Amino acid sequence: MKLTKSISGVGAWLVSLWLILGGVSIALADEALSPPQQVIQRTSDQLQVSLQKPEYKANFKKATALVDQIINPNVDFDRVSILVLGKHWRTATPEQREHFKQEFRLLMVRTYTTAFTEYSNWKIRYLPMEKDSSEKKVMVKTEILQAGGQPVAVNYRMVQDGAGWKVYDILIEGISLLQNYRASFSDEIEQTGSLDQLIAHLAERNAGAMKEPVGSGNANGSGS
Repeated sequence: MKLTKSISGVGAWLVSLWLILGGVSIALADEALSPPQQVIQRTSDQLQVSLQKPEYKANFKKATALVDQIINPNVDFDRVSILVLGKHWRTATPEQREHFKQEFRLLMVRTYTTAFTEYSNWKIRYLPMEKDSSEKKVMVKTEILQAGGQPVAVNYRMVQDGAGWKVYDILIEGISLLQNYRASFSDEIEQTGSLDQLIAHLAERNAGAMKEPVGSGNANGSGS
């Protein structure tokens, strides 16, 4: 799909998402992590340990299923889907909404899978929370540390529901994943005049990527 210039190479951009969770967690000043921060830490630890195993590194489909299982409880995919489609969600049929959620979720999951199976040498520094964790919505601020490189600011917008804290947006150096995808998808819908065309394109991309081995360079979220 055609992406906006601000997200050119979105696969590489997404390498910074959950993969940046794949390193050692460092709490600022050794303070105990808050519940939202603990969600990020726990998810990253599970992914890092599991996806470095040979059986997952060699089997992309199996690895993707595992990633979906791990991140699903910690990402509000329903909220993300609604916000990403924006005005197009309101006019979509129930069937279109469900199909979009399925394909967009797979797009996210397979991109995280590629990132985690290829990279693991990151560390996370947790910064002070902007709001008290008793609030329904919070921003978890972190810095990603890599030897020889400058810290990368990565912030997580999270919301609390009956199941706990969930991520619904990630900002890397101030750039929102949600807003970038919304702009990209809106452009494609306006160009083709059809939400169905967008869904079909996502499904095509996902189906093709699932047939490719890990590390092929094409199992990411970049458009064509």
